Amino acid sequence: MTRMCYRAFVAMLASVFVAMSIWLPAAQAGMIGTDAVAGADEVEVQRDEILMLLEREEVREQLVAWGVDPADAEARVEALTPAELQALSERMEEDPAGAGVGSIVGAALIIFLVLLITDILGYTSVFPFVDRTAQ
Repeated sequence: MTRMCYRAFVAMLASVFVAMSIWLPAAQAGMIGTDAVAGADEVEVQRDEILMLLEREEVREQLVAWGVDPADAEARVEALTPAELQALSERMEEDPAGAGVGSIVGAALIIFLVLLITDILGYTSVFPFVDRTAQ
């Protein structure tokens, strides 16, 4: 009798193992590339940078002035795809706040110097502080 109980127990245990192997999916292992891991970290860094920008008071004030709720803007940033985040981040790097101010100031300085030199030489009469009697 013991032998028969033993065989029944083994048969039941074997059927449980077979049933479990059929019902449970097999684990699929694969290599994860370094670029995939680094890309995921980069996406989160870009998202955090944009969210930190949205936390600034002057940015929030401008959003409200445009009629945009800052909470909605943050929700939209959270919903951006990695490709959209990459494009936005590149755009922000290309066109930082105040971009072009240096070139405008430089151009104004060059124009001022050219007019000053031509005024000193007597070709123009733009600046009243240039003493033309010394010539």
